[in-house]
Amino acid sequence: MLTGAHVVVYSKDADADRRFFKDILGFQFVDAGHGWLIFALPAAEVAFHPHDKNNQHEMYFVCDNLKAQMDALKKKGVHFGEIAEERWGTRTTISLPGGGVIGLYEPKHPVAFHKASRARKQNKARKPKKR
Repeated sequence: MLTGAHVVVYSKDADADRRFFKDILGFQFVDAGHGWLIFALPAAEVAFHPHDKNNQHEMYFVCDNLKAQMDALKKKGVHFGEIAEERWGTRTTISLPGGGVIGLYEPKHPVAFHKASRARKQNKARKPKKR
């Protein structure tokens, strides 16, 4: 049984990006040893897009209100790329201290993780409790 997904973000300054996820974004984490932090992420979904190459990946955080999310993070000193309107949502990028970027968008499409969350709750309710 699959129990989750693990995303790897490569960075020229992984320590700075870990501090950003911990201190600025406030994600919960575990220490896998020697300060190697692994972060819990919000609910997730995966989409497959056509491309002329394999192994090209992007990561986006999803929010309900892009402007409000950006305003909250700007107060913490976070920098963003340009805002773009797409058919599928309004997007920008979050600048990471290590030099990379992670996408942030407000979708215009239904999201799968709400459906998955409801299904998990329903399955949990159906399971008989052990005595």
